Amino acid sequence: MNNIPINKKLGQMLMIGFHGTTISDELKGMITDYGVGGVILFSRNIESMSQVKDLCNSLQELSIKNNKKPLLIAIDQEGGRIFRLKPPFRQYPSYGELGRTGSEDAVRSNALLMADELIEIGVNMNMAPVLDVNTNPKNPIIGDRSFSSDPDIVSLLGSCVIKAFHDKGIIAVGKHFPGHGDTFSDSHLELPVVNHGVERLEGIEFKPFENTFKAGLKAIMTAHVLYPALDPDYPATMSERIITDILRKKLGFNGVVITDDLEMKAISNNYSDKISAIQSVKAGVDILLICHSHDKQLTILNSILKSVKNGEIKEKRIDESFNRIMKLKEEAIQLNRVEM
Repeated sequence: MNNIPINKKLGQMLMIGFHGTTISDELKGMITDYGVGGVILFSRNIESMSQVKDLCNSLQELSIKNNKKPLLIAIDQEGGRIFRLKPPFRQYPSYGELGRTGSEDAVRSNALLMADELIEIGVNMNMAPVLDVNTNPKNPIIGDRSFSSDPDIVSLLGSCVIKAFHDKGIIAVGKHFPGHGDTFSDSHLELPVVNHGVERLEGIEFKPFENTFKAGLKAIMTAHVLYPALDPDYPATMSERIITDILRKKLGFNGVVITDDLEMKAISNNYSDKISAIQSVKAGVDILLICHSHDKQLTILNSILKSVKNGEIKEKRIDESFNRIMKLKEEAIQLNRVEM
């Protein structure tokens, strides 16, 4: 690992979105020059089954040729209103609809079908399941994306999805830690605040995450939400108290932690790209998700590199994330038969 340049280690800590349905020069440069370790697909990148399959295969070939490491190729394919694969791809019910059936078999069957489709096109990571508990009927962003208002049902059905995805070779990403189910605002538009005390958060919000660790959950996405009882200063994505002290030390999660998109207004309206990225890394996040702007992706990468070189971020902190990402990629290779 000591032979790997620091900029290439940092590149593995980025997951980027891009525009277009083929590999642009910008995207190629991010992979070949900076060693970017992950990409996320949106509807804008997908025209047909054959096109997106060719795109994913070409991306993997580019990464393995230049970096000797496969990419994490992710997508947001929950079902219901959150989907990136439009018809003629199969359409799936929301987690809320599945939760109302109470059927583990229905949830597992649905997840297996979805995983088969993702594997077929070359995706190896899905930003699902949603592990938020739907306790607020006025929540504008979660609602039927959640299985239930009961944390035990969310735990049970979330575990079914995780096991089904892993059985088929898809890395599941549970979201949004420590819980986005009881917000009154949308973190895409502003910074939500959840004012519950620690006891309530531990009994409701934390529960599905903690329980799904037992199902083998390997990756978690953070919430761009402020929880003053846990950390009055930073939203969860940027909070060392939440990511390191609670998630890792108290709850014992040793997998990969991924930010929600750092371009969402909950973060971008309140922090510069530089500060949000550096503070997220300090907090203990492993992968920074930047879904749209190439310029922001470069700014964030260069800001972290500068912070490592001037000692603000220790290289040991980068190595911790790099090692966790490499472990996850080894597991992806085993699950998904990606050949290095």
